Amino acid sequence: MDETPGRSEPNALTLLAEDEVRRALAGRTLVFRLLAPPYPALGVGTLRALRVVERGEAAEVVAGYERYERLEAQARREARR
Repeated sequence: MDETPGRSEPNALTLLAEDEVRRALAGRTLVFRLLAPPYPALGVGTLRALRVVERGEAAEVVAGYERYERLEAQARREARR
């Protein structure tokens, strides 16, 4: 039996850092999607797997950052410096 996370239980990969998920799914075709807010923003923190769906020998990974910072807020902060 294969004990590699993601081979039999994709939910085991949920919330792991993106690089850990890629390692766990090494050798498989990956479809990688980045979940982003509907406004200009920078991803802050760790990029994590939010959903992993296996489709035969391929896996779709939807990932997102721990939080997002609006670009307008970043520009305002830099202007105050």
